[in-house]
Amino acid sequence: MSGENRTKVVVVQPGDESDTAVLPGFGAVFKLTHQNNGGEVSILEHPFAVGAITAPHRHTREDEHSLVLTGEIGFRSDDSEVVLGPGGYITKPRGEMHAMWNAGQTPGRIVEVITPGGFENYFRELSDLLTAHAAGELVGDVENLHETDEFARLAVKYGLTYSTPDWLDDVVHRYGLNHPTH
Repeated sequence: MSGENRTKVVVVQPGDESDTAVLPGFGAVFKLTHQNNGGEVSILEHPFAVGAITAPHRHTREDEHSLVLTGEIGFRSDDSEVVLGPGGYITKPRGEMHAMWNAGQTPGRIVEVITPGGFENYFRELSDLLTAHAAGELVGDVENLHETDEFARLAVKYGLTYSTPDWLDDVVHRYGLNHPTH
């Protein structure tokens, strides 16, 4: 095995949030990336603001495994829905349309383990795209980002499909969420 594909010792100290991506309503705090373990896994944390929901999406290449650290986080994956508190785990399998949201009245936070690794770069690139749109460097505004060619290319690059499933409006209404943009 070549040196670049081997798993390396990596230490991330508690509270280290030096490597982040800012996304509306939630973010990505990078903990362990695929470069450190031969592409096997990515581990990050997502803080969720009150009222935040991710845009429903489907992965074609990755499974996501989540552990709730704080707050109450709702998960919907195809027909399965659950709200978990601290210590709750869930797997969102590739191929299923899913979303996550803050189901409570206080900020929440999850650990996200993504297998295989590499998908963490999507959050970096999406954050860069949002920043470029907000700065006026790209045509269009942030609210309509999902309608841009740049966003479509990014979704294709990472094997993502965004959709508006039948259950979305119900979830947004029941939990008093801000409707997602994708």
